[in-house]
Amino acid sequence: MNAFDTAQREELAALVRRLADSREVRAVVLYGGERLFAAGADVKALAVMDPEEVRGWNRALQRTFDEVARLPVPVVAAITGYALGGGLELALAADYRVAADDALLGQPEVRLGIIPGSGGTQRLTRLIGPSRAKNLLMTGRRVSADEALRLGLVDEVVPAGEVHGTALRYAQRLAAGPAAALEAIKEAVDHGADAGLSAGLALERALFTGVFGTADAATGIQSFLEHGPGQARFEGPARDS
Repeated sequence: MNAFDTAQREELAALVRRLADSREVRAVVLYGGERLFAAGADVKALAVMDPEEVRGWNRALQRTFDEVARLPVPVVAAITGYALGGGLELALAADYRVAADDALLGQPEVRLGIIPGSGGTQRLTRLIGPSRAKNLLMTGRRVSADEALRLGLVDEVVPAGEVHGTALRYAQRLAAGPAAALEAIKEAVDHGADAGLSAGLALERALFTGVFGTADAATGIQSFLEHGPGQARFEGPARDS
């Protein structure tokens, strides 16, 4: 069920760090397989931990999901089957979410007498708004892919057999784009959303100025002047090491 125990969390964390350090990686797809995305944390493992152990375990999982969210490349979640609890929290760390038409999503922690601890109360609220987030968090109910799309919880719904291919094609499309500009957009949106408007505009201004010094910017501007919009082929390095 792709439940997050310590071993799975450590494996994911190590992989994410390798992706973050790679100059070749231009986009990432999160995929749990044909059956399901992830069913959440390993409750059996948590049940035998004392509060201090739970605190440390949760801190580590929260840090890992935050590292996924902070990857300097676009991240696409391909959601099949269940994305529940920690599984949904991992999907929330992505930049774009494609769901199967029979997928079920939710934060059921309240039904265990606890709350989400790896971004569920924060990223979910920022994505769909406080009232809708509280409804899902306080009831612990599962939502269908169609309702998730209406809520803005996912961005696209496709037949189950097409989830991975759809996510991969979208990631490939972004991977062909200007890497520095995509990284700057991600940073501006993610960090600007947590700041006031003035601070967000200052960040945008700094990032806007910074990308002008890249090879991709030179390529894109020259292509626009010579051939019009949408014709540029970006071949610059993925990003600074």
